[in-house]
Amino acid sequence: MSAIKKFFQKKKMDFKFKKYGEGHKLDEPAQRPPPIHRPIPQPGTSSQPSISPRGDAAVSEEKKRAAAAALARMEQKEKQSKQDENIMSMKARMRREMEAEKKATEKMISQAQAMQGPVEIEKDHSPVIRHVLYTCPDIGPAVLPKDEIDAYIHEFLLTQLAEEPEMSSAVMIQTLNKDKEKVKICVETLIKYLDNITNNPGEEKYRKIRMSNKAFKERVSQLNGTDEFLQACGFEIKQLPFEDKEENFYVMSGEIAENVERLNGIKEVLSAAEPIQCQLDRALKVFHQSSGSSKFDIPEEFYAINPEELKKEQQRRQEAVEKLGMLRTKAMRERDEMKELRKYRFTLVRVRLPDGILIQGIFKANEKLSCLYDFIRSSLENDWMPFILQTSNGSKLTEETKTMAELGLCPAVVLHFVWDESVMKDVHAAQGGGATSSILKPDIMAQIQSL
Repeated sequence: MSAIKKFFQKKKMDFKFKKYGEGHKLDEPAQRPPPIHRPIPQPGTSSQPSISPRGDAAVSEEKKRAAAAALARMEQKEKQSKQDENIMSMKARMRREMEAEKKATEKMISQAQAMQGPVEIEKDHSPVIRHVLYTCPDIGPAVLPKDEIDAYIHEFLLTQLAEEPEMSSAVMIQTLNKDKEKVKICVETLIKYLDNITNNPGEEKYRKIRMSNKAFKERVSQLNGTDEFLQACGFEIKQLPFEDKEENFYVMSGEIAENVERLNGIKEVLSAAEPIQCQLDRALKVFHQSSGSSKFDIPEEFYAINPEELKKEQQRRQEAVEKLGMLRTKAMRERDEMKELRKYRFTLVRVRLPDGILIQGIFKANEKLSCLYDFIRSSLENDWMPFILQTSNGSKLTEETKTMAELGLCPAVVLHFVWDESVMKDVHAAQGGGATSSILKPDIMAQIQSL
């Protein structure tokens, strides 16, 4: 069986369409009903309306108008007073929020420094991590930098075209184009072309696609792999007359169009195709106990912007806050938080085990904490035993759905591994108080080196 067939067979089981959606909870304070103003009766007067003589009608009307005007002025003053109170209250609340945010930022910085220790960029020395590497276990064992692994995948697909042209070209469309929305539109358009042919195999007009057609150029031809797919279907490029001139067309013969079963099979292949995706190589390393465990040489690939620009940006923001003492809205704070999370692409994590040995791996900044737990668990001799990861100041990392960036673990960090105490007591009791076996698997311990 060809390599592309194995990949396809492995992936085609997942014919599910997942629907994602995020919800929001909008908490709005209940609106108070407007105050009801009632006239206050004057001392010595009756609450019952007085009956004025007929000759005093004009005077009564004038008094009524004067009273209404006075009441309106009182309501306006009360309304203005409440508005002033609301403004003062809002300003006070924003000041409190700003002070709380400043304290939280200072606390987060101090915690990050405590967790990470000094992070050093030493361009003139041989770094612990030379490059961020990727692998693609679906097609081979190669471990390469990103641009090289992409070329490796492309070459693999090209080599498979001769043996399995339909599958290979369908996977090329999914793999070699990054804009998933454009890929979706392209696939839908190609399926529509094939539907027209299978529904009308004798109609010549459905078996021709003008290559200069605007819709075809926008939806199909600009994507990688589409020419290979159309030729795999049985289309040939021919010059045909069009509006007093000749133009290039993709043309399918009537004989190929009559094989409806084959074309329906190609549609299924195109619908089921999935991209070949590379994975970040963890670059697992194991080190002996070392006093220099908190010193890192971080490649510039770890940063979304280079380290010098990062320092300047942090300095500019600090100066702006100090000079202006600016009051920021919730939207402004959220934008700043998003910018903060996007500063890093990767993080280098070292975990100190109870025996002092260090295990190291690389993670994407947007990977969840659960990925780190899985990485450590897969390296343990007794992977069933529960454990917890802690920062150097003793904070437990338990929010496994949060990303490394959200937890402040970028661009490098040293964490501590702690066994579950209750389970360890049972283990010690079962072993009669003897020493426990090695924490890591033997094949991983065999890679140990000095830091």
